[in-house]
Amino acid sequence: MNAMTFDAETWIAAGEAGLPAAIALRRAIHAEPELGLDLPKTTAKVRAALAGLPLEIREGPSTTGLVAILRGPANGRTVLLRGDMDALPLIEDTGLDFTSQSHGAMHACGHDTHVAMLAGAARALCERREKLAGTVMFMFQPGEEGWHGARHMLEDGLIDPLPDAAFALHISPNMPAGAFAGRTGPLLASSDKLRIKVIGRGGHASMPQDALDPIPVLCEIVTALQAMVTRRLSVFDPAVITIARMEAGTTDNVIPEEGRLWGTLRTLSEQTRATAQEGIRRVAEHVALAHGAKAEVEIDAGFPVTVCDGRITDLAQRTATHLFGEDAWITMPNPMMGAEDFAYILQKAPGAMAFLGAAPEGGDYRTCCALHSNRMVLREEVMARGIAMHCAMAEAALSGDLEL
Repeated sequence: MNAMTFDAETWIAAGEAGLPAAIALRRAIHAEPELGLDLPKTTAKVRAALAGLPLEIREGPSTTGLVAILRGPANGRTVLLRGDMDALPLIEDTGLDFTSQSHGAMHACGHDTHVAMLAGAARALCERREKLAGTVMFMFQPGEEGWHGARHMLEDGLIDPLPDAAFALHISPNMPAGAFAGRTGPLLASSDKLRIKVIGRGGHASMPQDALDPIPVLCEIVTALQAMVTRRLSVFDPAVITIARMEAGTTDNVIPEEGRLWGTLRTLSEQTRATAQEGIRRVAEHVALAHGAKAEVEIDAGFPVTVCDGRITDLAQRTATHLFGEDAWITMPNPMMGAEDFAYILQKAPGAMAFLGAAPEGGDYRTCCALHSNRMVLREEVMARGIAMHCAMAEAALSGDLEL
């Protein structure tokens, strides 16, 4: 790998210096989690953290997200750094001193740390603005947990012109603390919501021949969908269909008129995504038809596949190892089937996402509570590395360290 031009010690020191403020900001956000696209308390905390810095602030009508722009003395490239801000609808059970005070909401995906690291990087880069050979966009984004916040911010024109490179970090309790991980190509899956309604004909449980029972049809659709995945889609470009909820009937002696299925479809390519969507409709409709029933299929398109550009992933690997040594980077052998709306940014600009390990002290990263658990805890000290990584990636992407 080529040598890096940035001074590692500068950014390591900046990360350590920014850690106390990052911890304080993270804990304040964690205690007051907010859901969706409208996060007034979180946005106010971000604004307070950025107060007094030489930043241009952009906001749009669709969300309470903001983009803070730092312009270096040279009019060169633009790099975007992103941190998502929203929480999950969970009741926290961690016992932390700064546990959620908002009933039914919890930062169980680490977005509080993402905001804190990005704000820390913004301050550190502002203090060294004269070193920047271009512009840095700090994207503080709500609505990642299924609300398409990144897409809304793009549509609001907050990221115009598009950056030359984009980078995001995602914390993970199930990785060694302080290690970064990523891969070229698909990193995370697309995610679509499925709703299937089967309409039959109700009747008495003792006379099924005079009714048209939707329940066996629903069951057959579930198994037929799994067969469709294994027989119609390539194992080298996989899909995962999970039917997670089935609902029909009101009591034990009545055949209901209709029943419903809810689930998700996840894929690692847009081609397989389209093929699977068409297959779901075909299977559900024709299985129902074979029984004389009718199926209505609704597919809500979720996030696209998160595809990382090889050049930015390579830069992230070189940056992490230049900062913290060869053991600081893990190349992931396989994608993960979770989804991420940073994918909308990566559809528009070359970029990458990397994970940052934050296994809690004294715990085994292989077995500790995972993201989206109501008991998930993190090692806050790794945020110093996250701040340093953001800063170094920005400087490297704006310099000759990245060939575009």
